[in-house]
Amino acid sequence: MTTLSVLDQSPVRRGGTAAEALAETVKLAQLADRLGYERYWVAEHHNTSALASTAPEVLIGQIATHTEHIRVGSGGVMLPHYSALKVAEAFRLLETLHPGRIDLGIGRAPGSDGRTARALAPSGVPMDLRDFPNQLLDLYGFLADDFPPDHEFHGIRAMPRPEAMPNLWLLGSSDVSAGYAAELGWPFCYAHFINSHRADSALEAYQKLFSPSPIASEPRPSIAVSALVAETEEEAERLSWSRWGWRLMGQAGRGGIPPPEEALAFEYTEAEREYLEMLKRRSIYGDPGQVRDKLLAMGERHGLDDFVVVTITHDYAARQRSYELLAEAFGLEPRTQ
Repeated sequence: MTTLSVLDQSPVRRGGTAAEALAETVKLAQLADRLGYERYWVAEHHNTSALASTAPEVLIGQIATHTEHIRVGSGGVMLPHYSALKVAEAFRLLETLHPGRIDLGIGRAPGSDGRTARALAPSGVPMDLRDFPNQLLDLYGFLADDFPPDHEFHGIRAMPRPEAMPNLWLLGSSDVSAGYAAELGWPFCYAHFINSHRADSALEAYQKLFSPSPIASEPRPSIAVSALVAETEEEAERLSWSRWGWRLMGQAGRGGIPPPEEALAFEYTEAEREYLEMLKRRSIYGDPGQVRDKLLAMGERHGLDDFVVVTITHDYAARQRSYELLAEAFGLEPRTQ
């Protein structure tokens, strides 16, 4: 059975506000809860006027409070910016407040530019990514109260102590992250919408090299995709231009997600048009049947049935409708609140 979830970056439309974007995130989460989506993940981005989610641990609490059944989590927390203990305590607190509903998705990308990454680092020096595996081990140690007796953190307890751990996921867009997830025995979500080229090798390596752990006895692969559904393929492509164009128009100093007409009319260079074609190739868009068939084909190719869908449009109503049509296409069972 296919599992569908949502990844929300809290997009800020051109001319809109971050407050509006965050209110729409909560509203969309409530819709996803009613429609039968499995998980609702929020992203971490910094120093951008187009994406409002800078602190997923704060937004998760708000979403979980205003929903009933759907799991809520991070897609993801960029662990190199933080101490493992602090992240463990934040998500233990969330799990205590909302038992059985919290996911902790971890990433290692900066979610920002280099200068911003330095500003986020307490010492002004970003963590050496070679230390990332040790950070993951420390995070698990704090969440599971499971440090070896000779470990420097043995005896330190992350508080509070809920009845169960949040569900742990490792997120990534490379073979390196897939290897970490396989070695640790964690569920792994591949960011196809960021890097489609490494999906085959990363997901194959994860499933081939997976070592069972207390978290998962067998591989649990998922894939995060950019997908947009509309009544027709033509309308879906038109709406998708807001996301495609924003990726380049933002670099030109035009912040926020633009209307599709503005993105279509923008004067792109030849190199930028080549980049746009690449974005189109790694995006999934179309009418409900087309998008369903493309996702199922992707799942068959990678041996998985778990999809996390990110949809960005200028108009909130179009984004809401996309998730409604996708749920209908896959026959999700609506929940009663």
